[in-house]
Amino acid sequence: MPRYRLDIEYDGSAYAGWQRQTGPHSVQAAIEQAISAFSGETVTIRGAGRTDAGVHATGQVAHCDLEKDWPANTVAGALNAHLASSGERVAILSATAVDSDFDARFSATARHYLYRIVTRRAPLAIEFNRAWRVAKTLDVDAMHEAAQLLVGRHDFSTFRSAHCQAKSPLRTLDRLDVFQNGDLIEIFASARSFLHNQVRSMVGSLKQVGEGRWSSADLKAALDAHNRAACGQVAPPEGLYLTRVDYDAGQ
Repeated sequence: MPRYRLDIEYDGSAYAGWQRQTGPHSVQAAIEQAISAFSGETVTIRGAGRTDAGVHATGQVAHCDLEKDWPANTVAGALNAHLASSGERVAILSATAVDSDFDARFSATARHYLYRIVTRRAPLAIEFNRAWRVAKTLDVDAMHEAAQLLVGRHDFSTFRSAHCQAKSPLRTLDRLDVFQNGDLIEIFASARSFLHNQVRSMVGSLKQVGEGRWSSADLKAALDAHNRAACGQVAPPEGLYLTRVDYDAGQ
């Protein structure tokens, strides 16, 4: 049975997250419906990351198995045609035939996220649902310095949703960098895997550092508390983007 890797972009503001569920529409369901429409097959696709409601992706990856051996370009073109005709805010950037042992989730070696903050008093028009508007300036240097305390292998219980289903709170954070360009602040996070709400929880706490409400020592104390109650504000979903998923060469 042929297996296809799908590289995907979507505007998450219209969806209840990646994962298919009863009731609210999801990105996974939109793509599965498009697959059914063009192939006549009912399939379940597996994504590299289960993004929450309102979270966007410019580099999500999923895989699916189809009974017929379609040309990869045909798969991408047909899916995009059906997604567009259904009014979905989802695009298949590419489809690639892969080996049967490729798994979008379990074969991933790293995941990369971007969080965008716009610091201005005026409401967002172009960037509405695309970034977190913060009405005051933030100390980006302090935020970046504090962020480095979170890099490495730690128990991230403080920055983990109470609904997280991961068996262990231990994760290795490879990168957490904060940059500023005018009123845009970009926070880049990379790891093999993340806990539920981990990036948004870290960003919200870093905002408190940027506001001067927390020091670097306060952030470290929150990490060391291993207690969700010690977490700062959780950043809203609209500023978060899954930008890339890494795999070994050839996948």
